[in-house]
Amino acid sequence: VQLQASGGGLVQSGGSLRISCVASGVTLSNRDMAWFRQAPGKEREFVAAIRWSQGSTYYTDSVKGRFAISRDRAKNTAALQMNILKPEDTAVYYCAVGSSKIMSYYMGSPRKDDYSYWGQGTQVTVSS
Repeated sequence: VQLQASGGGLVQSGGSLRISCVASGVTLSNRDMAWFRQAPGKEREFVAAIRWSQGSTYYTDSVKGRFAISRDRAKNTAALQMNILKPEDTAVYYCAVGSSKIMSYYMGSPRKDDYSYWGQGTQVTVSS
C-alpha cells in the first residue's frame, strides 16, 4: 500500500491551497480516506475524512466552512481544498486510509488508531 501526498507549500494568511493524495495497493470502497495534520510540538489531529463509496464528509470544527475534502474514484485520489487559511493551519498534513474492519461500522472516525495506512506528509505553511 502506498499513499503519496502532494501540493503543500507556503501561502499567505487568507489564501488557498489544495493538497492531494493518491492511493495504490488498497481497496478503498469500504473505507474512509482522511487528512490529519501535525504542528511542531503538538499531537497529530484529525482534519477531515470522506467515505469512499458514498462521498459522505466529516470535518473537525476548526476547519468547517473553510476546507473541503473530495475524492476522484477513477484516480484513487483524495484532495483537500483549503481556503481562508490561517497561521494556525500550519502543519504537516498526512493522508490516511482507515481500517476496513473499523470502517464497517464507524464512518468519519477522528481517531488516529482507526487508520491503517499513512502517507509521508506534505508541509503547509501559512504566513501572517
